[in-house]
Amino acid sequence: MEILRHVVVLVHLVGFAILFGAWVVEAVNGKRRFTRLMDWGLAIAAVAGLILAAPWGIEYDLNYVKIGIKLVILLVIGALLGIGRARQRKTDSLPAAMFWAVGILTFTNAAIAVLWR
Repeated sequence: MEILRHVVVLVHLVGFAILFGAWVVEAVNGKRRFTRLMDWGLAIAAVAGLILAAPWGIEYDLNYVKIGIKLVILLVIGALLGIGRARQRKTDSLPAAMFWAVGILTFTNAAIAVLWR
């Protein structure tokens, strides 16, 4: 059971890596656009994170404050991606602050996952 939990942790981090990697590609290219790949990375990270929030296969208590903070950040990222992609379709542009906020929040969420014990 512990191996399965570690696999889900890996999938969770890979989801954030996909989201952050797609964001970095757009930032380096100077396009400042949200892509479908970012949506997929967020979805993978969200599903794996919700699975990890269930207390299965562990002998210690979960840190619900950490889980709550990560969930709030995930929801904000999702809202920014949704609003940003709608603006892109409508005006073919994206506010710079919205683009940079997604990158910063994604990095923050991954950092919380790895550093907060």
